[in-house]
Amino acid sequence: MGRSNCPVKLFGGKVIVFGGDFRQILPVVPRGSRSDIIHSTINSSYIWDHCVVLKLTKNMRLQQAGNTSIGDGKLEEPNDGYTDIPIPNDFLISNYDDPLEAIVSETYPNFLNNYKNPEFLQSRAILAGTIETVDIINQYVLGFISGNEAFDVLTPEFLNTLTTSGLPNHKIKLKIETPIMLLRNIDQPEGLCNGTRLIVTRLANHVIEAKIISEKNIGGVIYIPRMDMTPTQSPWPFKMTRRQFPITICYAMTINKYQGQSLDYVGLYLPRSVFSHGQLYVAISRVKRKKGLKILIHDKDNHPLNSTTNVVFKEVFENL
Repeated sequence: MGRSNCPVKLFGGKVIVFGGDFRQILPVVPRGSRSDIIHSTINSSYIWDHCVVLKLTKNMRLQQAGNTSIGDGKLEEPNDGYTDIPIPNDFLISNYDDPLEAIVSETYPNFLNNYKNPEFLQSRAILAGTIETVDIINQYVLGFISGNEAFDVLTPEFLNTLTTSGLPNHKIKLKIETPIMLLRNIDQPEGLCNGTRLIVTRLANHVIEAKIISEKNIGGVIYIPRMDMTPTQSPWPFKMTRRQFPITICYAMTINKYQGQSLDYVGLYLPRSVFSHGQLYVAISRVKRKKGLKILIHDKDNHPLNSTTNVVFKEVFENL
């Protein structure tokens, strides 16, 4: 057959809609430089020349919860993309003895009387910048719940200590009534997607029973099996597969994981500053109302701070 002279059309000529906000977190490039991250975005692709850009001009949620200048990097100018910005006192938690106790009690008030209440849990979360900090918070909160822990312990020891984004920990401590988040798409038509939040209702050796508290089918009961999982972008020079429940505890979650969600109450915990474009903007812009946001910032000696770093790579906005 002869070769067609018809010009090649992107996506076969079909209309494709891309949605996104370049103020939010850009694609993650493991160990990538600022230039690597900028060049991984869609507006650095050849596809961008074929796109028609339509802009939404008003962020209704952000009008209530924060300042759009944070996402644009216009505070404390001039700056090279990294700048310290002051946080208004209305948002700050600055009077505390223990920062963990303070952020937990502010975000989950009267926790012991409410930890079994799905409405209480589905409307709030603590955000942090790193997986390590999130794990510390989750284990701290889990310690308040009575009951025996269920977890796996396997060997070899070194591989069990490895953690990375999108891969569940080797050891997952759980109790009944613990909120969890899926790390994999299990059944998308039923709303069981990466990021869906649930509450543990029963624990067995090879399956977890849980009730959905977010997205579609709230109140539905599902059963979660162990799965073989490999990180999509391995930070190690080898491929590792871990057989584990595709979940993580979610009293706290990373800012990156929070992207795309909306909550009534958010506690932002920053023992160290954010480190990538858009993290601070995402953290403050997804809460539904101004009064629902509280921020705790401290130095290495746990002394409270009233400013933090905002990271905005302004060159990503150049051809929008």
